[in-house]
Amino acid sequence: MSDSLVVVNFKTYQTAHGAAAEDLARVMSGIQTDARMIAAVSALDISAVVATAPDLEVWCQHLDPVGFGSNTGWLHPATAIDRGASGTLINHAEHKVSIEHVAMLLDQVPEGFEVCACAADIDEAKALAALVPDYVAVEPPELIGGAISVTSADPEIVSGTAAAVREVSEQVGILCGAGVKTGEDVATAIELGTSGVLLASGVTKADDPESALRNLVSEL
Repeated sequence: MSDSLVVVNFKTYQTAHGAAAEDLARVMSGIQTDARMIAAVSALDISAVVATAPDLEVWCQHLDPVGFGSNTGWLHPATAIDRGASGTLINHAEHKVSIEHVAMLLDQVPEGFEVCACAADIDEAKALAALVPDYVAVEPPELIGGAISVTSADPEIVSGTAAAVREVSEQVGILCGAGVKTGEDVATAIELGTSGVLLASGVTKADDPESALRNLVSEL
């Protein structure tokens, strides 16, 4: 299970923004594990998090396929890369975009910059996989932020997504998220055919984020 991914989405939680984002990144970078630990942070925090935890992989939570010019409020990929981001989420349930948006972004980012496209169900996962992002992450919206992991509440959507994505492309990795909080959840996700997990509140809202992170990688 080496090289499994544990992607922590900082979202806009108060416990994971500004100085708190730097603190959490510091904790993440100190976890000893063979898994790839990735922090998906606010665009406002990329530079500070990269400076604080230079050994930690840092992704954006969203990017837009725009060039330099008159694009007020949009997030430019080249600027994110210049600030130290090595990847991005796109089409998260809380920030949906069109499939054309995803396709244009994939065309714009350079080789080696990783893109994880989020899907609500198997059909959307298949459509996104056809664009060949680095990863597709399935997250049933109704389970996001909940107390029950998708691996327990709906294991078939995880295994079904893994099978469907591999039918489309062997190059695309699979992640799952929604309610993931424990090492058992992570191990089950991998047994169901994924490359790892995408989570947020299991770490960002934990009383002890370090213990939560150690638990998450405990069975890897």
